[in-house]
This record gives sequence, structure tokens and C-alpha cells, in this order.
Amino acid sequence: MAALIDLSIAGRTYQVACRDGEEDNLRAAARLVDGKAREALAGLGTLSEARQFLFASLLLADQLIDDKPDAVPPPPPEPRGPDPQLVERAEWLATHLESLAAQLENSASNP
Repeated sequence: MAALIDLSIAGRTYQVACRDGEEDNLRAAARLVDGKAREALAGLGTLSEARQFLFASLLLADQLIDDKPDAVPPPPPEPRGPDPQLVERAEWLATHLESLAAQLENSASNP
């Protein structure tokens, strides 16, 4: 069963659910995030909550990369063009909808 625990990060309390037995790990993770959020705030001054968490996550990622360079995920694959089958289906639907719209216009103008 999930447990609800309170985490204090950057002076705010957040209630978070976790699996039974994972409370200590979650609290330890929250302490790391709290430390980095406070570090970001101290280094950059006043930040919105979103930017404070953004910089905290970047500081944590930087620390992870320094400790374990192979932990960095590979870049995402290059974007490919749209799926030809989806394009064909979308074109068919567009043609069908245009046909229906034309029929509706004709029936409205010829009561």
C-alpha cells in the first residue's frame, strides 16, 4: 500500500506518495533536491519555484555526470518524417471530410 509522506524542499512542504518501505530513500532524495534548490537560490538570488527546481535538477544532473559520466543518456534519435501510412490516412480523412462538408453545403442551399 502507498504511504503519504511530507517532504520539505526549499522551505515548502510537499505531500508525496511512495511505496511502503521506500520512505527513507524518498526522504534522502528530497534532502538532495532541497540542498541543490537552496544552492541555486543562494547563487542566483530570487527565483520562481519552477526555475529553482529547474536549476536544482541541473545541478544534480551535473553532479551525476561528474560522478558517473556513463550515466548520461544518449541523445534522442534524429526526428524522422511522418509515417507514410498516417499521412495517407490523414489525407483520406481530409478528402472525406471535405466531401461531407460539400454535401452539407449543397443540402443547406437547396432546401
